[in-house]
Amino acid sequence: MKYGILGDIHANLEALQVVFDEMEKQGVQKYISVGDVIGYGANPQECVELLKKKNTSIVAGNHDLAIAGRLDLAYFNTYAKAACLWTRQNMDKKLVEELGRLPMKITVDDFTVVHATLYNPEQFDYIQTSYDAHLSFLCQATKLCFIGHSHIPIVFYKNKTVTSDFSTKIERIRAEKILVNVGAIGQPRDENPDAVCTVYDSDTGLITIKRLKYQVEITCQKIIKAGLPSVLSERLKYGR
Repeated sequence: MKYGILGDIHANLEALQVVFDEMEKQGVQKYISVGDVIGYGANPQECVELLKKKNTSIVAGNHDLAIAGRLDLAYFNTYAKAACLWTRQNMDKKLVEELGRLPMKITVDDFTVVHATLYNPEQFDYIQTSYDAHLSFLCQATKLCFIGHSHIPIVFYKNKTVTSDFSTKIERIRAEKILVNVGAIGQPRDENPDAVCTVYDSDTGLITIKRLKYQVEITCQKIIKAGLPSVLSERLKYGR
């Protein structure tokens, strides 16, 4: 089966639509989101509704829980907090409640999905080093695990030691366990503004990561028009 693994969307409808179009071309049969569907962008309602229409399985991101009052906004920076408060005022309450009920992690087929880490998912720590990955590998019961949160696509491999690279084609047989950060659809932070599209074929064992251009200027204009902090618009143009 082909799975579309959706990285942090952050209410960026234009990027999400482009990724869905590409995944459909690739024959994706099931969609999985690593969380943070909302936050920062101007189309939270539309993004959540589109995921629901596609029968997407979603794990909880820190922004998803914050909007629902399950995570203290004191942990957010000024811009993230402002976006969260704006989102809370501009989303259907029933959808907000649904975000608050999302699971912290799920297991599908031969892989696990969590937003941040497996060793302490509720704390939303970042996996940025081999040691961070090692801690999650200790809790990883499946061959593969897909994560998001840092918005930077990177792959960690566990064999005798933990190694990492920025491969865009990953073979399941390459390691005992593999941890894939799928980057971000709606707010990349690796100095590449293009959306990230990740597809996993469980039959061939191949994971492919592809970058897609989208109408970023439209997204930026929406953010400004909505009255969200202008920095949230500017950073999209530079992938930061």
